[in-house]
Amino acid sequence: MVGGVVGTIAMDVLLYARYRRGGGEDPFWSWESAAGVVDWETASAPGQLGQKATRLVTRRQPSDDLARPMTNAVHWATGAAWAAQYAVLASRPTKHPLIRGLALGPAVWLAGYAVLPLAGVYQAIWTYDARTLADDLSAHVLYGVATSATVAALNRP
Repeated sequence: MVGGVVGTIAMDVLLYARYRRGGGEDPFWSWESAAGVVDWETASAPGQLGQKATRLVTRRQPSDDLARPMTNAVHWATGAAWAAQYAVLASRPTKHPLIRGLALGPAVWLAGYAVLPLAGVYQAIWTYDARTLADDLSAHVLYGVATSATVAALNRP
């Protein structure tokens, strides 16, 4: 899970740099902690997924004051959960650990574009333009590389 935290930080730093280059002005911590999320309408995909799961379990609409913490919780839990699964896979011997490490990010990226449209928080992958998909993929590749490198470093004898 430590690898997932490192990978998520790496990915978020890249996304924040792009946000700033695009004219964004929020300081890093405000951006990272979803300070602008005040209700479910302003929540990103992780928050919306958390809202749907909460509503499914409780059979009630969660209050808007949960939108920001839910956005953060699901975002970080997703990064950690993917890393935990990867760590189990990475514990198995392979002749090609680099390929396995490079495959993590694209696998996470593709899973998002498969699952999130079914949950109603993303559109189908073919509705996005190539630049959006490439930017998202490159961020996930960075997540995968940082996560796999951290898992490898932590598992050295």
